[in-house]
Amino acid sequence: MSTTVEIVEAEPVENLWSSILDSVSSTRSIPSKQILILGEKSSGRSTISAGLLGRQVDDTKPDHTDFALGYDWADVRDDADEDTLARLSMYTVPSSSPSHLSLVPHFLPPRTSLPHTLVLIVLEWTRPWSFIEQLELWLAWIETWAKGDGSRELQIVSEESRERLQSHLQHYAEPSTSNDLPGATSLTNTLLPLGPGTLTHNASGVPIVVVCTKSDLIDEGHDIVGGSGGMGGMVKGKGGEWEERTDGVMQVLRTVCLKYGAALFYTTQQPQTLSVLRQYVLHLLFAPPAPSPSFGSTDTPAPARNPFPFSHRPNTLDRDRVLVPAGWDSWGKIAVLRDGFDAKAWGEAWERDLDQEGNDGSLGAKEMFLALVGGDQGLKPAPLPPLILPTPEQQFLAAHHESNAKSSDRDPRQTFRTPTDPSNLTGAGVVGPLGSSSFSLPTVERALVEMEGGGANDKGAERDGRRVSAARRDPTGRPGHPSSISSTGTSSTHTHARLPGSPVLPGSPDADGKTQHEVLTNFFQSLLSSRDRAGGGGSSAGRNPAAGQAEGKQ
Repeated sequence: MSTTVEIVEAEPVENLWSSILDSVSSTRSIPSKQILILGEKSSGRSTISAGLLGRQVDDTKPDHTDFALGYDWADVRDDADEDTLARLSMYTVPSSSPSHLSLVPHFLPPRTSLPHTLVLIVLEWTRPWSFIEQLELWLAWIETWAKGDGSRELQIVSEESRERLQSHLQHYAEPSTSNDLPGATSLTNTLLPLGPGTLTHNASGVPIVVVCTKSDLIDEGHDIVGGSGGMGGMVKGKGGEWEERTDGVMQVLRTVCLKYGAALFYTTQQPQTLSVLRQYVLHLLFAPPAPSPSFGSTDTPAPARNPFPFSHRPNTLDRDRVLVPAGWDSWGKIAVLRDGFDAKAWGEAWERDLDQEGNDGSLGAKEMFLALVGGDQGLKPAPLPPLILPTPEQQFLAAHHESNAKSSDRDPRQTFRTPTDPSNLTGAGVVGPLGSSSFSLPTVERALVEMEGGGANDKGAERDGRRVSAARRDPTGRPGHPSSISSTGTSSTHTHARLPGSPVLPGSPDADGKTQHEVLTNFFQSLLSSRDRAGGGGSSAGRNPAAGQAEGKQ
């Protein structure tokens, strides 16, 4: 008889202490939230960031350097400064450049960061005419960022965020002035539907706060808002016109914020306005999720308690401290501020701007807002200079060919040629312009022949020409040298009448009234005759040297 022993493997012993420590650490974990600040340069982003992080704003500190994506963080502590309640991470985009915005999804992927992120859009009152343009740009980018890659997991997260934001809008209760009486909306759990024009966009339910900085410029004593730094400005009107225009700007901003479920704040450099903004940002970041509907009951359960309550009432009268929380506003409250404002028409104009393809030619929100703001709209760029169309090269040369051909001084090639006009010669010597092709030897011969008889004796002329050529080549008797012409009185008179090398213009009379041709003729004739006499005297003395000696002896 055989017995079978079954060996049962024992399950691994669970580490009891690890599970206990994990449970304790999970219950005491610090919640972390992110804030994304969007705004153009010099819009006050650094001031807003310092106020949200609970730091002092130092005006004397120089402006910090903008990086491609700024980051900072801070812990949110309780009133006694003992426990850390939350941790804030601050991301700052320096501009609306696509190269900067493309970095945000890498640091804030929407699939994981969408339920824990709030977006601040920073506008500034030094450029009020750009409010609508910047809002269209930033809000369109927010929706693009929230869509992400369109995965199923991201769609589920977007639906949950949308339900949480809608629940926050529906459960909003205006703080009461009395601590004993609760808010009006907290007396019943029955939820009312959203009003017209409320949360028609922002499908992903991103919490958004629009902040208009430097609102103290609205009621400043200057005649122009935003006129510092040469940026132009919004010209103030007289009497109630200025208030009407600024109230109209506020009504337009409230209408746009209502469509996205966003809040609107006006801030200044005063710490009080920044402190109120910080309280509301924490309140909106830690808004509880939407409660699950209970079966068998018509009432919707109330949401969980927010760890950061917000006790400030809405304010639309103090123009430098406007506070419009999300969930409080409506078309009716917007119209009460100033008569004649049509929130529905502005909403339709906004839709026309977003839908460029289906636009029927009606005015959009940008055009309507510019007409409302009026005045100067900032520093205009300098106009471009007129376009210069150069003449084709061949056409230009053909147009100037005839004038250059007729005028020799306009032809650049004449610079390298010897002038042929004797009247233009300068620097001539006593016997004429030496080195000039116009007075070369053949030309001198021809002039001498014409002056002596017009070619009666061609052979004599050729012989005289050869002699002149030999005399011209003789270094000891070259023309213009004082030693070569001092043997005869005639030549000496003519040559010493003028300094050597002094210019003599061709055809101009000399000091004795003779022209240059006559001077040349007399010079060459005296040269030839002096050589003949010198040759004759030397030969006679050489042939009969002893004749004188014989005569002396006799």
